[in-house]
Amino acid sequence: MLLKRLPSLLLNGGILLLIVTASLLIYSLIMRTTVRPPVDPTKKVNESVEIIQIDVLNGCGVAGVAGTFTNYLRSRGYDVVEIGNYRTFDVPESIVIDRIGNLENARKVAYALGIKEGNVIQQINPDYFLDATVIIGKDFKKLRPMQ
Repeated sequence: MLLKRLPSLLLNGGILLLIVTASLLIYSLIMRTTVRPPVDPTKKVNESVEIIQIDVLNGCGVAGVAGTFTNYLRSRGYDVVEIGNYRTFDVPESIVIDRIGNLENARKVAYALGIKEGNVIQQINPDYFLDATVIIGKDFKKLRPMQ
């Protein structure tokens, strides 16, 4: 009796396997074309997004603080191109220095860190190839990366 039904069972099993395979292929097609389309490596990223390049300097003397601020800024899309120590470790309040004459970019950096607008200054230097410099002062614990 089982031998008589074996061809029918094999046929039904094959049909079921084809249905499952077709369903997976259709699902994959829908996901790739609408929900999660593949990234085109030749397509340029949105060119209207401006990259703000900055350097972060430790002016308070606390080890690792410049790295913490760098990680915070990078996670928010800023391009930190240099990290290091300021010439002294006695800076009372953190400041942002505009280096190229685009004060608005310096203000954006200050806002991202929680530095008050009064601590954004301009020191244009044609030898610098970055937008702004962040000098972390002794008030670093009050700023956003530390909260």
